[in-house]
Amino acid sequence: MRRLRRTPKIRDLMREIVLTPNDLIYPMFIKEGISSPEPIHSMPGQFRISIDGVVKEAENIASLGIPAVIIFGIPAKKDETGSSAYDCDGVVQLAVRSVKEKLRDKLVVMTDICLCQYTSHGHCGVVKDTEILNDPTLEILQKIAVSHAEAGADVVAPSGMIDGQVQAIRKALDDAGFTDIAIMAYSAKHTSNFYGPFREAAYSAPSFGDRRSYQMDYANPNEALREVELDIKEGADIVMVKPALAYLDLVYRIKMKYGLPTAAYNVSGEYSMIKAAAEKGWIDEKAIVLEVLTAIKRAGADMILTYFAKDVAKWLTKNEGIQF
Repeated sequence: MRRLRRTPKIRDLMREIVLTPNDLIYPMFIKEGISSPEPIHSMPGQFRISIDGVVKEAENIASLGIPAVIIFGIPAKKDETGSSAYDCDGVVQLAVRSVKEKLRDKLVVMTDICLCQYTSHGHCGVVKDTEILNDPTLEILQKIAVSHAEAGADVVAPSGMIDGQVQAIRKALDDAGFTDIAIMAYSAKHTSNFYGPFREAAYSAPSFGDRRSYQMDYANPNEALREVELDIKEGADIVMVKPALAYLDLVYRIKMKYGLPTAAYNVSGEYSMIKAAAEKGWIDEKAIVLEVLTAIKRAGADMILTYFAKDVAKWLTKNEGIQF
């Protein structure tokens, strides 16, 4: 077997999984009411971007060969029902409009459809007492999706794990004439301990309780497959596993069973652990990142949402490759 590992060129020729910038989706945090980028303490190298700065950042991302971004909004005001999430002049809507007006089809713009950043209580749905109500939440998610489509989003991505959200959003988009807008469903989103840095970044931690009544138990892989199958039947165009690195078995099983375009989210905690270890000098950041993302693709992911996207695109376009 070592004959085909003898030189770098032979190893390159034999490589079965090749990571490229086309595999990557870069998450962007857009914050209302700021004028310059704000560093995210728990995610070194990541920033909250102003609405005025979103086009410049999007142009930079497109210039690196990254084909898509997903936009998360951080509003100036929150309320019990997250009403600013579907404001036609809301933070996401303004950001999407600006990017699409400037870049048009040079960058695929995806948008997160959820309420946690917009509600005063930090949960992903309408709350009564301490219960997250399912069907009233669906009505709000429909409004958000349509408002994002009107702003120019190419793909909407419901992430709240609210039962029936894909079907409700598909109907709302179709009824509003947006039959071409795709849905990337967070189909197998787990109640994970890897989300902490994101919640700081987006100010989205719940003010009471937790999200176990709607996000998945990470001990239930067969349930994850049922969730994915339901979303496919409801009209999902892309399904997602979140987080990615500790869930590669699910990425593989879902891709093998359904064959639908499959995304995996290399989440904030996965990012920050690598950053922290690299800062200590305990690991080689570049080598680890390339190994991790290759493993996610090897498991079956067609696209990877990752905060490392810009760095990886620079490394790969410089033809530095992956060396072991």
